[in-house]
Amino acid sequence: MITVNYGKILENIIQHNTESGLRPKLLIHACCAPCSSYVLEYLNEHFDITILFYNPNINSLEEFDFRYLELVRLIEEIPLGYEIHCEKIDFNKSEFYNAIKGFEKSPEGGERCYKCYELRLRKTAEYAYKNGFELFTTTLTISPMKNAGKLNEIGQLVSKETNVEFLPSDFKKKNGY
Repeated sequence: MITVNYGKILENIIQHNTESGLRPKLLIHACCAPCSSYVLEYLNEHFDITILFYNPNINSLEEFDFRYLELVRLIEEIPLGYEIHCEKIDFNKSEFYNAIKGFEKSPEGGERCYKCYELRLRKTAEYAYKNGFELFTTTLTISPMKNAGKLNEIGQLVSKETNVEFLPSDFKKKNGY
C-alpha cells in the first residue's frame, strides 16, 4: 500500500503559489467552527477563502443553525490578515438519507461515512464551479476520526467530474488538530 503525504503536497502547492505570486480563490467545505479555526489560520495567507457550510448529515435544524452561527462568529472574531466570506446551503436532511440509502447500518468510519463525504464534497465542487472558484477542499481532514486518504480520493474524483481542482490536505498533520 502506497501512503500519500497529503500535507506535504499541500505545502508544495502553497510554496509554488507563493513563489509565483498567486493567491487562488479557494472554497472550503466546513463542518463546524472548531475544525475550521486551524485551517483558516493556515490557509488565509495563501488563498482568497470562502467557507461553505453544507452539512445535511447533522441531526436537527437547531444543531445545524447553531453550528453555522458559531462558524460565522469564528470568522468574525478570528484575527486573520485577509477577509473570509461564508456561504451556506440550507439544511436538507433528505439529501443525506438519499446518499446513504442502503448503508444505514454501516459502522462509523465505513461506507456510510464515505457516501456522506462524497455528498458534501460533490456539492462543494458544484458550488465552486458555478461561482468561479479555482480550488475546493474540506476541513474534514483535520479530524482524527475522519479518513483523510478517502476524503482526498473522493475530492480528486469529484474534481475530475466538475473541472474544479481539489486542494489535497491532511490538516491534522503538524499539530493541526
